[in-house]
Amino acid sequence: MNDAINHVKDANDANDASDPMDGNAPRDVNGTTDGRRVYLDKQSPAAYRALVHTADAVRATAAEAGLDRILVELVNLRVSQINGCASCLDVHTRAALRAGETTRRLGVLPAWRDTELFTARERAALALAEATTDPADRLAQDRAYGAARAVLDDEEISAVIWVAIAINAFNRVSILSRHPVRAAATTTSPATTTSPATSTVSATTSASGSAPVSAPLPVDATA
Repeated sequence: MNDAINHVKDANDANDASDPMDGNAPRDVNGTTDGRRVYLDKQSPAAYRALVHTADAVRATAAEAGLDRILVELVNLRVSQINGCASCLDVHTRAALRAGETTRRLGVLPAWRDTELFTARERAALALAEATTDPADRLAQDRAYGAARAVLDDEEISAVIWVAIAINAFNRVSILSRHPVRAAATTTSPATTTSPATSTVSATTSASGSAPVSAPLPVDATA
C-alpha cells in the first residue's frame, strides 16, 4: 500500500475515532472543545480523491525525475514542520524512517542550515520547499532557485516544487479538519506496564499528506 493511501487511511481512522460532537473531540489548552470541525476529506470526498490522484501524479513525477525517497520525505517533513501539521508529521516521520532516514537527521531538520548532515541536493530541495511554502518571500525564492540550479536540473527542480505543493495542500486539509494523532492503546500485565506508543518514530519508517504522500509521495501524495 503506498504512502498516499496510508496517509488517507490514517486520517480516516482518526476521524472515525474522534467525532467533533462527542466526548473525544479535540480540546484546546483550556480543555474545552474548539467548535465543530468539518472533516474535509469526508465532507467532500470527490475533491479529496482528486487531491489524492494529484499526489499520485506527483509521486510519479518525482520518481521519473530520479528523486530518492528520503529526499522526498525530507521535503514532506520540512513543509509539515513549517505549517505545524501534526497528522502529516506523524505519517511522514514514520515514512522517512522506513525509507532509511536516521533519527539524528530528523532531529535537526528544523535547523538543517546549521548542520553538515545534509547533501547539497537535499539542502537545495529543502530551500525550495521552504520557498514554496512561503511564496511571498521573493528574496528567499531567488536564493533557493540560485542554489538549486547548481545541483538540480529543471526536471528535478520542478519535481521538488510539486512535492512541496502537494504536501502543503494535504497539510491544510489535515490542519483545517484537525485530524487527531492518537497514542497507541496501552497494554498492561500484572508484572509490567507499557506506556503508550508515540508515533513510532523510532520503530517504523515512510511526500503525500502525507504518503502521503495524504498521501503523498506521497509525499502524502508524494510518498
